[in-house]
Amino acid sequence: MLAKIEAKSMNKDSPILTRIFKEEAELEIWKRTRDGQFALLKTYPICRWSGDLGPKKKQGDRQAPEGFYTITPGQMNPNSNYFLAFNTGYPNAYDRAWGYSGSELMVHGDCSSRGCYAMTDEQIQEIYALARESFFGGQKAFQLQAFPFRMTALNMAKHRNNLNFAFWKMIKEGYDHFEATHQEPKVTVCEKRYVFDAAEPPNSSKSLAFDARGVCPMFQLDPSIADAVLDRRRQEQQQMAQYIARDIAVVPSRNGIDGGMNPVFAAKLGIDNNGQVYLAADNTTVPGALPRASNPSTTTVVTPQAPQTSQPVVMANAPQPALQPNKGEARQPTSIAGLFGNLFSGSEARAQQSVGVALTNGEMVVKPERAAPLRTASAPTVPHLKPHGAPPKPDAVAAVPPVQQARDDQKTPAPTPDLRTAYSAPPPSDSGLLTGAQPVVPTSSFENRWTALR
Repeated sequence: MLAKIEAKSMNKDSPILTRIFKEEAELEIWKRTRDGQFALLKTYPICRWSGDLGPKKKQGDRQAPEGFYTITPGQMNPNSNYFLAFNTGYPNAYDRAWGYSGSELMVHGDCSSRGCYAMTDEQIQEIYALARESFFGGQKAFQLQAFPFRMTALNMAKHRNNLNFAFWKMIKEGYDHFEATHQEPKVTVCEKRYVFDAAEPPNSSKSLAFDARGVCPMFQLDPSIADAVLDRRRQEQQQMAQYIARDIAVVPSRNGIDGGMNPVFAAKLGIDNNGQVYLAADNTTVPGALPRASNPSTTTVVTPQAPQTSQPVVMANAPQPALQPNKGEARQPTSIAGLFGNLFSGSEARAQQSVGVALTNGEMVVKPERAAPLRTASAPTVPHLKPHGAPPKPDAVAAVPPVQQARDDQKTPAPTPDLRTAYSAPPPSDSGLLTGAQPVVPTSSFENRWTALR
């Protein structure tokens, strides 16, 4: 990631901006370059979102929010039941002006959604780190833009019969502002509608003051971007009118469909009637942690070696989470030190070599990664996690002849690790690491999570 940032003429701690598209199931991270404009850094496939296209309006409707939201350090949650998370800030001023209800709408890991945007644990860890660096660099908040689809003239024409079309035309203005300038649009609300890049009119005697429910003050479009924005807006309107005049087919109704996921995950996973994700029966492999980041030229296949001793290898200090009722998001800290201290402490600069899972040509492979120093058993590999109990005492092992011990090891299958669900949080760890972090093969990885379901 650092190499990618440098190649795109960006600084590690420069500001970021996030865009989400439901229909395409993609999350984009944009980052400011050294010339002052935002450029696309990386696109992440979304593992799961729930509800339908359109804004969230009330508690329990399973809708993931749409609109423009502001993410501050206080909304970052390293202690989430869903590995890592940040609160979208729903409801914002626009949502409150319309009386919309709901809370705790997150972008998080664990690939399970009930109104949130769910990524894989590996993805949200990378996104979380990018946000951390931007805050450390001085960015006070980053903007989250959530759209039903990429708001091109063609897509707007295809969705022209949707009941949310008027709302989408309004937020498309903000979409066009960003597309025309690659600058973060200034967002305000008045008369229960979004206003973008408003500036004081000439010879104004007082500063602008916006009330989400009140009458909009006199304002004008920021003159520094007016030409570019108005030109793009004019082109988009003309193209949309042409598509509609040609009677381009509208998108079929989504009645009975709850949310979706990116095709790289949909090809391997399924969703039951309760919105839970499961491994499809006709698949024997699982999606890679970061499907679009695999690099075959640098990927190596590592074959685990059998332990040199007949004594069982046990993961040290790696308690397995027990299934628990959903308790919602954990309480969020308010200080940057509390947000990032455990996950990204200075000790991680001395990371040890570990292995990670990636998807290359449709097959799961293992490639080297950098991982935080962890306390593990001294054995070179850990083929299985042992969820309960402790290793036998040395005296007990010595009492069994080596040959018989080896035969017993072959007869006794290793226990399958407990399955981590979206509703369970790992118990606190005394190792100084973020709760849920696991040595070598994390319990949050796709390979480990779905092993028990094959």
